[in-house]
Amino acid sequence: MVTTFAVGDLTVHRIVELVAPFMPALEMLPDLTPELLDENRHWLGPDQIDADDQFVLSYQSYVVRTPHHTVLVDSCLGNDKERPRPEWHRKTDDRFLRGLASIGLRVEDIDYVMCTHFHGDHVGWNTRLVDGRWQPTFPRARYVFSRAEVEATALLHRESPLPAYADSVLPILDAGLADLADEDFEIGEHIRVLPTQGHTDGHMSFRFGLKRDAVVFTGDLLHVPLQLRYPSLSFVRDRDPEAAAKTRHQFVERYCETDTVCCTGHFLAPGCGRIQRWGEGFRLVAG
Repeated sequence: MVTTFAVGDLTVHRIVELVAPFMPALEMLPDLTPELLDENRHWLGPDQIDADDQFVLSYQSYVVRTPHHTVLVDSCLGNDKERPRPEWHRKTDDRFLRGLASIGLRVEDIDYVMCTHFHGDHVGWNTRLVDGRWQPTFPRARYVFSRAEVEATALLHRESPLPAYADSVLPILDAGLADLADEDFEIGEHIRVLPTQGHTDGHMSFRFGLKRDAVVFTGDLLHVPLQLRYPSLSFVRDRDPEAAAKTRHQFVERYCETDTVCCTGHFLAPGCGRIQRWGEGFRLVAG
């Protein structure tokens, strides 16, 4: 449920809420061919792609302890939410909150909640249902949202209601608990943002470290390791697949063969590692 590692003066905890099959591989990555998939089965293994050729995803959050703040990066699925997938829909388990408790944290201990984007599996625990109303889960926290993501999602929500925005983002905005981040946003000397548009219009990744990028949180810039091997493979639900591929190429070139630990939104355990070149592509190497 929880794994922990230290990088410099940071401590990072990975909290897993759910591991489940998501979508057939050839549907999820439209430019993936059956031949290319077969060529990579030997290292993907049965954990990452199941017997029905569906990619298996981990739904996870990260808690980062800096010398000054305790920060939650993405808030997973949440409970009691109306969602399109049965494994997400109206969950009632306490796995996420038990994960926090296992590292000695209460919801009151979180100083910042930082959301890479507003899809339901990244904002779910922003709020919880109390007496029939969606209330902020982390009462002392400021919630950091990309300004571009807020503006773009508000427009989409007006065109067609978005449940995750309505139940997990709007209550935070209405409560005045959100800090809207532009590309120069910082919190002290340890926390910065990196715009990574493509999956959504205002998608952001987050960089942590004292005057350097010791750890970076990718959000949905990457969904599965095959996208590191072949960064041109974009997710079928990316808002702008070409922009997503371009951003992914820039990201992996930026962090390849560096000491920066990349923490992914959906890779299976360990979910984090350093990017290394692998032939003409890349891979994530733990340790």
